[in-house]
Amino acid sequence: MTTLAADDDLVHRPGPFVSSVMQIEPQWIDYNGHLNMAYYNVMFDRAIDELWLRLGIGPGYMKARNGSTFTAECHVRYLREIHFGDPAQVSILLLAADEKRLHTFEELRHATEGWLSATSENMTIHIDMETRKTAPFPPDIRARIDAVADAHRAVARPAGIGRKVAMPSK
Repeated sequence: MTTLAADDDLVHRPGPFVSSVMQIEPQWIDYNGHLNMAYYNVMFDRAIDELWLRLGIGPGYMKARNGSTFTAECHVRYLREIHFGDPAQVSILLLAADEKRLHTFEELRHATEGWLSATSENMTIHIDMETRKTAPFPPDIRARIDAVADAHRAVARPAGIGRKVAMPSK
């Protein structure tokens, strides 16, 4: 993965963050002939890593400032099968943020045909790696996060945000 610095292009982009195109790896295919459920999370995580690099909270941030992020909660919806050979791309909306948390919504789509395969809604927490406890983002990082969250507020909210796991009502 390339190391990208925090940049102003991300802050001023009018739409969601869009990851690089990823390929489905052959070992990720299960006995049903489609992407195994665990690897959707791998793809979502790779896309989040790209966004974190752009926000300035990637591996370099952990090394230099002893801070990182942990996923506290995740809700994945599997909507359409994706298969080996299909190019995939993830878009990410930063729905909300506070001093210690990031609420994101991600959509995994077929990169050339555009159809939606899966979504993932996540709550991520900022961690002081010395104490391994939640901690506020540093002011410079918080300002970048707030700017991106503000820009993403203008984006129409996709279906599926705030869903919960439950049996359908009759």
